[in-house]
Amino acid sequence: MNIVSDPKAIPQSTLLSPEANQAAALATSTGVLTVDLDAIVANWRKLEKTAVPAECAGVVKANAYGCGTEPVARALAAAGCKTFFVATLDEAAAVRAAVSSATIYTLDGFFQNCGEAYAKIDCRPVIGDLNELAEWDVFCRRTGWSGGAAIHIDTGMNRLGLTIAEAQGIIPRINAGDHGIMLVMSHLVSAEQLNSPINARQLTTFREIASLFSGVPASLSNSSGIFLGAQFQFDMVRPGAALYGVNPTPEADNPMQPVVDLKARIAQFRNIDRGETVGYGGTWTARRPTRLAIVSAGYADGYFRAASANDGTRGAEVIVAGKRCPVAGRISMDLMAIDVTDLPANAARRGHMVTLLGEGITVDELAHHFGTIGYEVLTSLGSRYARVYKGGAGPMERPAEPAASS
Repeated sequence: MNIVSDPKAIPQSTLLSPEANQAAALATSTGVLTVDLDAIVANWRKLEKTAVPAECAGVVKANAYGCGTEPVARALAAAGCKTFFVATLDEAAAVRAAVSSATIYTLDGFFQNCGEAYAKIDCRPVIGDLNELAEWDVFCRRTGWSGGAAIHIDTGMNRLGLTIAEAQGIIPRINAGDHGIMLVMSHLVSAEQLNSPINARQLTTFREIASLFSGVPASLSNSSGIFLGAQFQFDMVRPGAALYGVNPTPEADNPMQPVVDLKARIAQFRNIDRGETVGYGGTWTARRPTRLAIVSAGYADGYFRAASANDGTRGAEVIVAGKRCPVAGRISMDLMAIDVTDLPANAARRGHMVTLLGEGITVDELAHHFGTIGYEVLTSLGSRYARVYKGGAGPMERPAEPAASS
């Protein structure tokens, strides 16, 4: 088990031993975020098995959905994951520092004058615009760089990607050979909705255009797309949120293991009388003599204000001493109040941790209370939590040497 307060911010040379770090975290942190790397690996293996014979990549953008890019990438690589997708070059550099042998694609595209940065870490841009393609070509011709790129084709998202007509226009380049395109891909709009008619339309469109990219592997499916069937899986699938425990099949039970456990510390107890209000705006009124636990987490830590309770609406719940207890009043920046009146006396004490996520409170449940999706819950988890990593043990690879232009 390894514990750091922010794995991106602390140099490796300053990290304490796991034992010392654990003691320090538990003694001083107001909250602890535990990431189960073995669960992430188990989820990847389940997705890989579901997608066979397609390759199963790993999407580790946004700091691996809040779970930590480097530890997650190392664990997935040790399990056999060979290809990673990120959003930005900085994220790609973090993956490269963790896994020297990985194939890395950067989804947000290629910009003029950033070619050297791609070459330095041996990263492939995902190109979705003809201007990007022209700029990438100029860089490759000038430097002799042959690291490859992906082509993103828009089949209905209307976000990034070449239009179908633009993609058809570069087919002669593909047929001419030596084109440098290592992957052709698109992105599903409504993969989590099994009966959405757009799934079939996108599949037909992508199958037709991808077939023209002779000899180039194709990729369409995200996490939910993997469960739409083999016809959606092509040569590679790109799971993201499912790796981290978010349900990729919201119309059915979650097939993925939970990954994240989040705890925060009780700062104080308060006893209030019937009729008193709690929190900003006085929107929650005690209907009986009430005991409150004031917990050191709030919306600055990624526990959204939308989970608040008022006199007409029940908010989220947390687990205190093994029991579910409701939020009382508005979530504030650093604190929240929990109604613990029904707990036995002395079941919880000042300094004890309560569970915000875990012990049956799922990412998707919390997302419901937040009025959002599990993706946003995970990527919003704050930097003030100590990060605790369980499992995923394996030797750390040395950072890759800068790639020389050929």
